[in-house]
Formats: sequence, structure tokens, C-alpha cells
Amino acid sequence: MLGKKYVDLIKRNFMNTRLKLNSVICALLLGPLLFAQYTDVINSNRPGASQSAFSVGTNVLQFEIGPYLMNEKRNPYPSYDSKGFGIDFAAHYGFFKEALEVNIHGTFQSDSRTYNFTIPVESSRSNFKNLNLGLKYLVYDPNKNKEETVNVYSYHANQGLKWRDFIPAVAVSAGVNFDTKNNPYTANGVEGLSYRAALITQNNFDGGWVFVTNLMMDRISSDQQDFHYILTLTHSFNPKWVVFTEKHGIKSDFYADNLMRFGAGYLLNKDLQFDSAVTFNFKDTPKVFGVNFGVSYRIDRHSDMPGTNKGLFSKFSQKKQRRSKKNTDSKKFNNIDEK
Repeated sequence: MLGKKYVDLIKRNFMNTRLKLNSVICALLLGPLLFAQYTDVINSNRPGASQSAFSVGTNVLQFEIGPYLMNEKRNPYPSYDSKGFGIDFAAHYGFFKEALEVNIHGTFQSDSRTYNFTIPVESSRSNFKNLNLGLKYLVYDPNKNKEETVNVYSYHANQGLKWRDFIPAVAVSAGVNFDTKNNPYTANGVEGLSYRAALITQNNFDGGWVFVTNLMMDRISSDQQDFHYILTLTHSFNPKWVVFTEKHGIKSDFYADNLMRFGAGYLLNKDLQFDSAVTFNFKDTPKVFGVNFGVSYRIDRHSDMPGTNKGLFSKFSQKKQRRSKKNTDSKKFNNIDEK
């Protein structure tokens, strides 16, 4: 009888010790998820074309620049070959509230096109393909003011897929386009001001996966109204590297396409990111191929504001947080876990 009581006592002590050990492990692994403060890791939208649902943060000025080379070949009449270069650029500034930012986006391109007639005809063109000034606001963050429930008995239960991960963060964006007269990259008669509106969603899953969608109407009120949808899936392998794939659909009376992009980004330090990507399609009206190299840099003067929820994360982050108390990662890498 004494031996049995002794064995039971040992078992109880072992279970208590195991419970305490699991509690410590969970606290160490999940503590940053529950009480994470602002982490100053760059929140870039590159290298893809989609926008993250989350802003760069108050008092943060961020620049994104990406020179590229392009090649287009059209086989049906009138067939032509185009080669050129361009640059994508953007600037973001967060102000007033963590959820709000003002931004400017643009693309300038210069190319040479050769029409394959009996006597080849060559023409050159250069202008802004787009130039937009706008605002973005985070309407809904599913993790705002949410506390994680820690299962002290199971590490895997805490790391598993949660159904609420399928509820996306939602943002809206609106802006004004500026198009010059006789722009070769727009339809005839398009000039002056037009408008842009977008709906942005973002899901942050465990394991370094992020899914971003952009639905956008562009050049509203002009003779060339474009509808864009962009679906971006990113995966971060570690705090430095991220890869992505993206589908970009464009539909209008002037131009329609289905573009694919693949690329990667590298976080050099908390304020500097490099990236590269390729773009292509599967049609010949025209066939498109492009390669770009980009850099994102920010001037960070962020300070936590009383009463705000911290934990913004971009589409290329594995665990970066600013406005929520959930381990997330975030579109386009800049938000990669800071160790």
C-alpha cells in the first residue's frame, strides 16, 4: 500500500512538473503573439503589384522603387515587337491614425515598337502609364483586441490552423489619377483627372502564409474604365527570405490581360528590402515578358499612440505585428519576423 501511494505521488509530481514545463514553453513561444509591441520591420508592398490591407504606421515615410525591362510580341495582324524599360515607384506616409495612410503610385515607361510590315515601321513612345494620389484605410482587423487562448497542454494545438484565420482584414482605398494629353498608354481622349477605388482583403495564416486580394476600378469617369483583380500568395521561409506568386487580371475596352508574377524578396535590415520578380502571360495579343528589380526603404519615426491597437502587418510578414495581438505575417515581405 505504501509503495502504491509513493508511485501515485511520483506520478502527480511528474504531471505537475510537465504542466508547468508546458506552460513555460507556451509562454515563451506564444508570449510575443499575445503582448507584442510595435516591431519596426519595413512593411513594403513589393515585389508584387497588390496592396496590403495594413498601412505603414503613423509617422513612417516609405519609398518603393522598381526599375524593370519589358518585352512584348504580338503575332496577329498588326504584328509588332516592343522592347523597353520603365520604373514603378510609390511613396507612403502614415498619419493621424494607425489605420490610415496617404500614398502616391506611378509607372513611367519608355519603349520602342517595330511593326512587322513589308517595310518595317518603328515608333517610340514614353510617358506615365499611371500616376495616382490616394488614401488607404483599414476598416476591419479581425484580430483587433483579440486575446489568444493558450493550450498549456499542447504546442501543436496552439500552432494549428484556426477557422478565424479565414476571416480577412479589410481595407478600402480611393484616389485620383492624372493622365496627360495624347498619352500613348491610354485610350484616345483620356486626359486630366479620373478616379480609382479599391477593396483590399488580407488573410494571415500560421506557417508564414499570407493571401491578399485587390479588387479595383481604375480611371472612373473617363473613357477608359479598367477593372483589376489581383490575387497574391506569399510564403516566408525565415525572417529574411520570402517568395510569392500573383495573378493579375485586367479588363477594359482598351486593354485586357491575365498576368502572372513570381518573385522573391530579401530583408537586409529592419528598414531596407531588396526584391526581384518576373511577369508573363499566356496569350499573343501581345505576349508579355518582364523582369524587375526593386528596393524599399523607410524613414521610421513611429511612436505608439495612446489608445491605439498595435500590430500592423504587411503581406510579406511572417509574424510582424503592429495593431493586433496575434502572430501574423504579411503581400508583398517587408513584414518578416524580427528575431
